[in-house]
Amino acid sequence: MGNNPQIVPSSSSAESRDNHLTLRRVVRQQCLIEILADSPIPLSTKVLAEKLRVSVRTVERDRRRLVSSGVPIVSVPGTNGGSRLPRHTRPSPVNLSFEEIAALIAALAALGPTETDSADSAMKALVAAISPAQTAKEAER
Repeated sequence: MGNNPQIVPSSSSAESRDNHLTLRRVVRQQCLIEILADSPIPLSTKVLAEKLRVSVRTVERDRRRLVSSGVPIVSVPGTNGGSRLPRHTRPSPVNLSFEEIAALIAALAALGPTETDSADSAMKALVAAISPAQTAKEAER
């Protein structure tokens, strides 16, 4: 096959462990967002840690990562304070370019099999959005 180098996926145990830890973090951060969205009141880091079955430090680290990624987690000070998301009755519709959809599909695929029902549903919706049948229907409108 000419001078093209063959790409062979690595399967070291360290890489496997890292991928597993990344997947666990993604699932945990998804759950953190869902818990905050479902709560009518701010939740303390301790309560979040109990709900997620992780340490307070892990919740703090996940919260920082999500905030730095643009997730609008609000800190409420005081004895009844904690973290919360802004209240929405329902999410706003999202319009994505083909390239943005491809980036999300690639990110989900890189994590491996979808671990949650909502991740599986998201993957199916993203793939459907770029499938020929879907784009043909849109062109007819």
